[in-house]
Amino acid sequence: MTTETTEQETQAPEPFGGLGQAARNVFTAENSLLVTFLAVVLALIAGAILMVVSDTTTLNKASYFFAGPGDFFSGAWHDISSGYAALFKGAIFDPATVHGTPAQFFGPITNTLLMATPLIFGGLAVSLAFRGGLFNIGGQGQLIMGAILAGYVGFAWHLPVGLHVLVAVLAGALGGLLYGALVGWLKAWRGAHEVIVTIMLNYVAVYFLGYLLNVNGFHDPTKLGQAVSKPADPSARLPHLFGDSVSTDVGLIIALAAAFATAWLLGRSKLGFEIRALGINPRAARIAGINVARTQILAMALSGLLFGLVGVSQTLGTTNPNNNALYPDIDAGLGFNAITVALLGRNRPWGIVAAALLFGGFNAGASVMQASANLPVDIVNVVEAVIVIFVAAPRLVQEIFRLRARRASVATGGQA
Repeated sequence: MTTETTEQETQAPEPFGGLGQAARNVFTAENSLLVTFLAVVLALIAGAILMVVSDTTTLNKASYFFAGPGDFFSGAWHDISSGYAALFKGAIFDPATVHGTPAQFFGPITNTLLMATPLIFGGLAVSLAFRGGLFNIGGQGQLIMGAILAGYVGFAWHLPVGLHVLVAVLAGALGGLLYGALVGWLKAWRGAHEVIVTIMLNYVAVYFLGYLLNVNGFHDPTKLGQAVSKPADPSARLPHLFGDSVSTDVGLIIALAAAFATAWLLGRSKLGFEIRALGINPRAARIAGINVARTQILAMALSGLLFGLVGVSQTLGTTNPNNNALYPDIDAGLGFNAITVALLGRNRPWGIVAAALLFGGFNAGASVMQASANLPVDIVNVVEAVIVIFVAAPRLVQEIFRLRARRASVATGGQA
């Protein structure tokens, strides 16, 4: 009996030991949410340093730092606070618009949502291919093909209101789907590497668009000397989501629906299971009876479909600066920016939505930061790049913040 009592006393944990251990396990390198948050913090610190370095007045104060350190710190604080305050005002809310019109009040946040919409589509497209073990770097070409079909249906077909925009959206999705399926077919049946194929097809799409923009019937005859297509009919344009006074369109609803559909596909459907199994181990998937060739084609086709919706958003949405017409830079680098969004979102649909909102806020606030704080827009690009670097290399975050590598088992029922 004495022995049993001694063993029980030895095994009894300290009060609240399990709860304390669970709390400590939050601060480990395995917590992807924590690592992402700390990566953002480090990127903001890097951006703050660049703000200080880019101000010549503050740098001049650093020349007599030891004689008057207060001057330097006050100048640095002014640079950092004014820069990030302007970024916040341009991305989320400007207190000066409290008594303004609804368009002024909600303008910053709706601009963020508008900038995030194509990034949601693109991030989902890249992640869907990633989950199947495929690296779709051909977003530029796929969104251009989607934009071409959506733009053509928009100005060449004259359909009733409601039906026209639906057909144009489906045409854009079909253009991206077919271009992505071509990559999947070449990968599955001819063994061509998808990275090489997509890079080459990007050039094909870019030059094909450049050719079309100078062809009679496609080129806008009122824009002499400019490579611009005919504008889409008003009935084919994506409607405003919160009224004509703000720029956000229904593409945001479509993007959120696409995120929900992608999450369901990967988590609940047979095809999603096959895509995930293919991404983990193609050989084991083939042994298990999964048709690898068919799954690769479908994964790339669906990825291309989502990139085609990026082209729809760029052509028929409110971000188009040319009256909803096609122009050479219609892709706006979104095919490659989508890769960073997918990486930051950890290839999870709702993580990608959050990452797209973050990057959309940065992009929306960058112009305000440049105008009001007189800071270069490139600082925002550096912040985004640093975030991706730290997310892609979590070991750096682990070493900087001294995070534990693994979680410890939490005591349950009095024993670990």
